[in-house]
Amino acid sequence: MSGSLRASLSDPSLRISALAIFLFGTTGAATSPYQSLIGIQELGLSNSAYAALMFAAAVINVTASVMMGIVADRMGDYRRSIVIVSGFGVAGFGIVYLAASAPAFVMSKLLLVPIFGALNSLIFANVRASSQGLSAARLVTINSTMRATISLSWVLMPGLVGIMLAGASSMLPAYLVATLAALACLLITAVWLPAAPPRTNTGGEERYRFLASLSEIIEPRVALRVLAIALICSMLHVSDAVRPLIVTGQAGGTVSDLGIIVGIVAALEIVFILVWGRAERILKPVPALALGAGLYTVYLVLQGLATEVWHVYAQTLLSGIAAAAIISLPITYLQDLIADRPGLGSSLIAVNIFLSAGLSALIFAIGTRLGSYAMVSILGALVGCAGIALLFLLDGRKVRQA
Repeated sequence: MSGSLRASLSDPSLRISALAIFLFGTTGAATSPYQSLIGIQELGLSNSAYAALMFAAAVINVTASVMMGIVADRMGDYRRSIVIVSGFGVAGFGIVYLAASAPAFVMSKLLLVPIFGALNSLIFANVRASSQGLSAARLVTINSTMRATISLSWVLMPGLVGIMLAGASSMLPAYLVATLAALACLLITAVWLPAAPPRTNTGGEERYRFLASLSEIIEPRVALRVLAIALICSMLHVSDAVRPLIVTGQAGGTVSDLGIIVGIVAALEIVFILVWGRAERILKPVPALALGAGLYTVYLVLQGLATEVWHVYAQTLLSGIAAAAIISLPITYLQDLIADRPGLGSSLIAVNIFLSAGLSALIFAIGTRLGSYAMVSILGALVGCAGIALLFLLDGRKVRQA
């Protein structure tokens, strides 16, 4: 068993956090593949209404993540915040399953589930707060294990839920699975999650006020580095958007091919997330992230050039290795930007997800206007290169001095 796994399983706080984040991942893995079908086809939302709802939900999610991070830092109690937002998940998924109506779906996606989405940042904040005094290398391996646990839920749950829904007249039972997962998360964290050690009050109470906390996020030292990471992470969203279109389009594959390819990449990600966590001890954070991002730019270019489905299959190893780096390594890097504020630092994870998703939408719009889906993939690689360059511009001196 690897050191990162032993660390997570031996410490009660990390063990329960890993289980909680698996359950959090389960809620998304169970519902995300079906939410557009449920919202549009079963409950009657228009395409434009659904798109507006998803955008508003993303804004509310990143806002809630930052606010909950600030509040949790101020209270010094991450467990209470985790339990509270888990309750929003139970209510959000449960109301869709029980009411089965468009108003319930809108309330869930617009308010309840986006607040529940702050759980991801809060769990990483609790892990950070519970890991005080550990070496940077140990923190990286622990975060890698936590992130691999989320990926594991995405490997297991879509297939299991798909089998459960096979032949069903409604996709709504997927929301029952998510409700039960959120409820289990609430119960295990309320009963068994140990409280994190009390925070050290660095900078006085004024620093923990809302506006003072926001100012720490938008100061150039932090904001520019978040932008660099968002440019890099946007490549993942670009690939998610164009891979199905390239596989079933210019590569001549089928939906079955797409499912197999996605499954292979997801399985590889779990393994290589742990590998990158160990590799970072040797390469250091910035070079490791730059290497992984550089490999992903190569993958995106190759994906854009694929003309046969076997080309895409051949790229799965490169995709899995590189994606694992981009998925896992930014977590500790972002937390370290505000190292003594576990909640606020971890909320940068949600900020990064929001920014990178927005950038990928812009890349998709520009790429499809200039050319084909292949152009989108190649343009995504160029944006990723810009992120790598900005990262070295900001932190290159640290790398040379290390």
